[in-house]
Amino acid sequence: MQNQKNTIQQNALRIFYYPDSDTLRKIMVREEKRMPRQTEQAVQRIIGRVRAEGDGAVADYIRKFDCPGMEDGRIKVTEQEWAAACQKTPVPLRKALRRAASNIRKFHKAQKIKDITVETLPGVTCMQKSIPIDKVGLYIPGGTAPLVSTVLMLAIPAKLAGCREIILCSPPGPDGEIAPEILFAARLCGVTSVYRAGGAAAIAAMAYGTETIPAVNKIFGPGNDYVTAAKQIVSVSRCAIDIPAGPSEVMILADESAEPAYICADFLSQLEHGRNSQAILLTVSGEIAEKTAGELGRQAALLSRQDFINRSLENSRIVVLRTEEEMTAAADLYAPEHLIICTRDCRRTAERIRNAGSIFLGNFTPESAGDYASGTNHTLPTGGWAVSRGGVNLSSFLKRITMQEITREGLENLSGTIRTMALAEGLDAHSHAVSVRLDEPGARK
Repeated sequence: MQNQKNTIQQNALRIFYYPDSDTLRKIMVREEKRMPRQTEQAVQRIIGRVRAEGDGAVADYIRKFDCPGMEDGRIKVTEQEWAAACQKTPVPLRKALRRAASNIRKFHKAQKIKDITVETLPGVTCMQKSIPIDKVGLYIPGGTAPLVSTVLMLAIPAKLAGCREIILCSPPGPDGEIAPEILFAARLCGVTSVYRAGGAAAIAAMAYGTETIPAVNKIFGPGNDYVTAAKQIVSVSRCAIDIPAGPSEVMILADESAEPAYICADFLSQLEHGRNSQAILLTVSGEIAEKTAGELGRQAALLSRQDFINRSLENSRIVVLRTEEEMTAAADLYAPEHLIICTRDCRRTAERIRNAGSIFLGNFTPESAGDYASGTNHTLPTGGWAVSRGGVNLSSFLKRITMQEITREGLENLSGTIRTMALAEGLDAHSHAVSVRLDEPGARK
């Protein structure tokens, strides 16, 4: 019999009926999370030490947090270790990863953007082309739940984009080994090299480089508060990062056609991520609201991460609204990481949505499909960032570079516009750069 700590709090999920706009805003508020000063200071110290001591500091932090017996010279995973780990990965998991990788590769390959060439005026040609980022670093957390799916979500688009070097850092377990399924996925997706490094030290190593770990141009991947802080710090002056990271979240829009058991399952799949996760159901049906809440205890009793679910339920809500228009307006205001739409005409409902990381349509499209295997990417904006940012995709690993070529005729066509604007800004040297090319009187004096 489960003890009280591991049982679901039956009344933790509150239902709100027909709140006004101000109350609705308060209901959907996220827990505001600021980086504690002591965390920032600790991460700054870690970064400074890795910059100064390189491999020695990285290995020392692994000994402190992950593997007490870690040897300095074992930071890089050797080819022999990599091959052996791949053989240890269970065959059913290998098959599942290959299937998921195929879907992810197919969808991301279709995202390729064509180079463009446009003549804006006779003799004035403007171009744009995509160039892959040379070196990218992927951070994959280890621990009790190694995020093997994240390897696929990051390494596949990096490889498709044409990044020359794709490195991966992940903390080892107490035995000094990285989870074999992470190494198998890395090999499957074209990762160049893998390193035993964890937490803020791994981020610092990828940003600044050590004797063994090469410096990269952009860092991707999730992590704890220390990893998030380290990414934010190095992004200011040294290395680009993917997107701001925060607690996982899902919002579900439902009418009478929705299935409460499915809604409840999607709630729980999101809440098991961590203690700060959030799930919100918006529905026009009081019956759906009550049945979903009633399903909670029954389904949660079947699951293992009940402590996480109990804690994150405190952040979660069910809200009954009057119309579908109210639901979509509230969804845009919240800008969820994951948005599940279970309405009679879910595509029509989705057309109204402007702010979401990823949208899941219909009763048979669980959010977990996007997390693992349907083909879309699961690295998505949280915390309301979906109002201005999308998730990781092929273009996250590319730079768009513009070019232009102008003939003498083209410069003559454009010269008046350039000089007039330059002189209006008081930048006569800009105007002179045009005049000198057209051999106008006085331009070479």
